[in-house]
Amino acid sequence: MPYTVDFKEVSAVGLESSPVAEALAGLRANEARYFMNKYKHVFTTVPAGESQEDLDYVNRILKNERNIEFAAKPLETSRFQVENIQFTYVFYEDGLAINVMYTVDDPKKRAVGFKLSEGMDVPKELEEKFKFARQKSKLAGTIRGSFFVIKGEY
Repeated sequence: MPYTVDFKEVSAVGLESSPVAEALAGLRANEARYFMNKYKHVFTTVPAGESQEDLDYVNRILKNERNIEFAAKPLETSRFQVENIQFTYVFYEDGLAINVMYTVDDPKKRAVGFKLSEGMDVPKELEEKFKFARQKSKLAGTIRGSFFVIKGEY
């Protein structure tokens, strides 16, 4: 069942099993606000159990590009296209959010982003491989983020 993310009244619906549910909900709301403001796109998520194809897509890119496999449990996903960019999100129980940004017509503008909810440690799968920058958010507190450029075709 899809969930429309409200960035005015932040809710942890669908994320309740996370030890950082409120911070992860803020991070998810922050993404929803971004897409509404930039693209007028309503951000919706679906339970990970209902979106295996999206999980497989993200996992394939992570494995093929950087040999990364997360132990954390995925809670929700979101997949959509705005303009010429396909976005796929996975929100994990430990507070990690991953997004794949894949332009359909420009292979130089394809990347995987990692965002960490406030209070979350860097996952061991990313510890020595990535540097994280900090960003302040009214909805999510301090978000730490990193990314890598996708080189293959997916």
